[in-house]
Amino acid sequence: MAANQRIAVGVVAAVIGAAALAGCLDGDPGTRGRGTGDREGSEGPRQGAGAPNKVLRLIGDGSTAYTGAQPRLTRPERLKPGQKPPQFVVFSWDGAGEDSQRLFSHFRRVAKENRATMTYFLSGVYMLPEEKAGLYRPPQHSPGRSDIGFNGVRGIADTVRQLRAAWLEGNEIGTHFNGHFCGPNGVGAWSAEEWKDEIAQAKSFVRSWKTNAGLKDATPLPFDYEKELIGARTPCLEGREEFLKAAREVGFRYDSSGVNDQVWPGKKGGLWDLSMQLVPVPGRAFETLTMDYNFMVNQSGATTQGNPAMHQYWGNQMRDGLLRGFHRAYHGNRAPLIIGNHFESWNGGTYMRAVEETIKAVCTQREVRCVSFRQLVDWLDAQDREVLGKLRTLKVGQAPERGWGAFLAASPAPAPKGAPGSPTVRP
Repeated sequence: MAANQRIAVGVVAAVIGAAALAGCLDGDPGTRGRGTGDREGSEGPRQGAGAPNKVLRLIGDGSTAYTGAQPRLTRPERLKPGQKPPQFVVFSWDGAGEDSQRLFSHFRRVAKENRATMTYFLSGVYMLPEEKAGLYRPPQHSPGRSDIGFNGVRGIADTVRQLRAAWLEGNEIGTHFNGHFCGPNGVGAWSAEEWKDEIAQAKSFVRSWKTNAGLKDATPLPFDYEKELIGARTPCLEGREEFLKAAREVGFRYDSSGVNDQVWPGKKGGLWDLSMQLVPVPGRAFETLTMDYNFMVNQSGATTQGNPAMHQYWGNQMRDGLLRGFHRAYHGNRAPLIIGNHFESWNGGTYMRAVEETIKAVCTQREVRCVSFRQLVDWLDAQDREVLGKLRTLKVGQAPERGWGAFLAASPAPAPKGAPGSPTVRP
């Protein structure tokens, strides 16, 4: 993966203060090279090992395979009348890939230790070796162009190993598309048809990594990516309007490319709008997006390596901001908390520490479910529409005035004594 990546910044004008709200950098300029070498690593068990239900039906060149239902997923249940909703938290990763930092494998372990599943938004070009770069034909750019580079054979093998294990553990594999083009000539200018072409190419790189990387004897990914892929986050949160048109046509179920307050989600353009959210920045008079990049911009500006004396403080500030957002939802409207990050080492890795400490602090609490976007949309789809409509009336941090039992009762609860419309109280 290219070492000369540029930082891409997307700005939402409505943000309080001067905080940049959206930016994506699929790695750290100082640590990402072209994968981790150009040789194949040890693949471990061969085809079929660890596949759920002992089913294996290879797809195409065998890069992917149908292996049955994904393990470790539970059937979503509809809320019972008067039942308090669980507190959902989604940790998601933009441009997920395994490189020399080994952060993909690290956070897989952290998730397992804390009863969490996550969503990994894979960048398709991380499945394409640089010598095959010409196979990528990005919209409005020359063939073989990518602002985040490509990968090496070893890097592809390492990434595939993590994707395989992550899926078998119940995590979701989404997409962050391919070349990560932001700014004036980027994805914001793409049409719906160009987005559909980009999506098709992202799928093709996942479905043909064995052929492209020359790893024909490697173990396949244990899922059909055509069916697995149901959602995404756009580079720099740009180009969303046209993307939603394309996403609806190709059968996506959700999008996480927007910015929102901590309220219950609805649908936008036919897809669940699972936007990242604004949370407090402790010690500051504004809120910022639930993403490592945005905390960094508000702390050290555009540089990924700011004052070392501030690294611990900045990480603590992000952690505490995420926890404040969590607690006001947990004790308030119970809106799902949506968090986005990158596998990076910005400002000494302080944001990775902040995310890990947040996972450990929230995911094992009572009534908390740290889930993937797939699991969240499955739950949302299982709920009564009127119940979801009621939940969306609650504002940020607002708990039902008369408690959850009354708020989500099957029939209207009687008004409190003395309130207008309440039964007459006789002595």
